[in-house]
Amino acid sequence: MKKQCYICTQTDKTIEWKDRDLLKRFLSADYKILSPRITGSCAKCQRRIAKAIKRARTMGIVPYSPFIIK
Repeated sequence: MKKQCYICTQTDKTIEWKDRDLLKRFLSADYKILSPRITGSCAKCQRRIAKAIKRARTMGIVPYSPFIIK
């Protein structure tokens, strides 16, 4: 059975770069963007998710990598 898109099934969910908890759902342990094959998101939502994650990385909300370099 095919997975359903989490964003499309939740009517009150919107994808924003400020929502860290929602974005972490679509990131792997090493902060890579998960594929829609794994998350079950549709193509339209996957594009919006990727854009939001990239914006959040730029703003410093989501890290680029799990390693902290000092």
